[in-house]
Amino acid sequence: NDNLVDTSSLLNLSQGSKTRNPHVWLDPVLAKAQVQQVENALIEIDPNNKLYYQNNAMNFTVELESLDSEIKNVLQTCNKKDFVAFHDAFGYFANRYGLIQHSVQGISPEGEVLPQRIEQTIRLADDLGLNVIYAEELVDPRFAEVIAQEIPNGKVLVLSPLEGIEKEEMDTGIGYLDKMEQNI
Repeated sequence: NDNLVDTSSLLNLSQGSKTRNPHVWLDPVLAKAQVQQVENALIEIDPNNKLYYQNNAMNFTVELESLDSEIKNVLQTCNKKDFVAFHDAFGYFANRYGLIQHSVQGISPEGEVLPQRIEQTIRLADDLGLNVIYAEELVDPRFAEVIAQEIPNGKVLVLSPLEGIEKEEMDTGIGYLDKMEQNI
């Protein structure tokens, strides 16, 4: 497909960081490129099932296109373009949909959150009139809760960077599309 790009070239450097941002899959349009790469690799190692892989890739690509349209539609009514996420996972998503991500942590959610960074984030949220701080699955939400307690009408919601799906979720069939729907 001519609209697909090589995602390896999209692993850009984060703002002021030497760590590459791997979260390409959070942009459904870029995820289509990943689907194409997986399809090609599977066909290369298992050419006897080429039609199976092509059909699956085509079906999933249609679902990704639908997801992209839904996100665009939902965000049309969104008054605020800025959001505060716990870590810098949603840059590709934000770029795709005209949002501005501010994060408490860099690319990796691990590591110490300095008190100065919490204070900066509280001031930023207050200055931007934001009352939601987005924590994420698999990360202790206490820092997000501290920030939310310090801003007017603050609350914490959870975003999924899709870096881990619980076994119980997998057992019930929850996957990428479901998690992206929850994020929306």
